[in-house]
Formats: sequence, structure tokens, C-alpha cells
Amino acid sequence: MTSDQHQHTAGDSVTPAECADFLEQIVYFLDNELDEADCAVVRAHLDTCNPCLERYDLQRTVKAIVARSCSESAPTELRAKIMMRLQQVRVEIRES
Repeated sequence: MTSDQHQHTAGDSVTPAECADFLEQIVYFLDNELDEADCAVVRAHLDTCNPCLERYDLQRTVKAIVARSCSESAPTELRAKIMMRLQQVRVEIRES
């Protein structure tokens, strides 16, 4: 998205450069690592900036998918193949 496409609501004075700052904070916002005052600022920006809101939604979705994927276990056969390959690499390293 170019800065020409970065549209805010009427009367909003936020520049695309300021949006870049908010986009950096979105990661911390998603991880609940901002204090309440900073959270309020980010929420207010997301309420007025559709492109940033879309990026927030995308990041939130990706984070949820990754979290779900990380909780699944690999199939037993795959785990056995990986463990065998790791053992082979250990032997190769010891022999070199």
C-alpha cells in the first residue's frame, strides 16, 4: 500500500509516517506489552485508520494461526525420522 492509498477518517491529522510508528506498536499491543495509556492511543488510532486496522487484523490472525500450529504435535513417524536424522548428524559431527 502506498501512502496515497493510506486513508484516514475525515479530520484525522495522522500522517503515514506516524502510522508506521503505530504498526510497530501493534505487535506489542497484541502481546499485551503496552501500558494502558499506550493501549488507548493505539486503539484510538485503529478506530480512525482502516489500513492500520487491516494490518492489525492480519497480524492478529497470523498470531492465532501460529499459536494453534505450535500446539499440535508432529506425527509419531515424522518425529522418529527427525530423531534418527539428528542422531546421524551427531555421529557425523563427532567423526569430523
